Amino acid sequence: MYKRILVATDGSSLSEQAVATAIDLALLAQAELVSVNVAHLQPYGYFEGSMVLNQREIEASQEQAQQAAQRLVDAVRSAAIARGVRSAQAIVMKSNQVAEAIIATAKNQECDLIVMASHGRRSLARLLMGSETLHVLTHSHIPVLVLR
Repeated sequence: MYKRILVATDGSSLSEQAVATAIDLALLAQAELVSVNVAHLQPYGYFEGSMVLNQREIEASQEQAQQAAQRLVDAVRSAAIARGVRSAQAIVMKSNQVAEAIIATAKNQECDLIVMASHGRRSLARLLMGSETLHVLTHSHIPVLVLR
């Protein structure tokens, strides 16, 4: 059936349900699990959508985002191992193109299924740019399981 399952997580409650389902699938298929979170790159200046920040503030903000993302995927890996998944990885990607980063990670990790929630935390930007889940569905050559 499936050998490597990728689960995309953003820490939302719906995303946590996708994580639980991915762990169940990994156990059922005796597959490996790869959890991924895409840490957004912060804008650096006014013209990129932010106030002008000095380099130290930019670096501190990026480090906080990286650490928060790492905690999310580490928690997924720990939960999977605790439940008996034979192998679990935790990956953080840095990108503002969430869907492309998820697809690239699935391809690079040789996953044969992507599991993700239908809606995450994205507010107005999600409405303007479209659903990341829809983008993954329409552009991935790997099967995608979407949970609502």
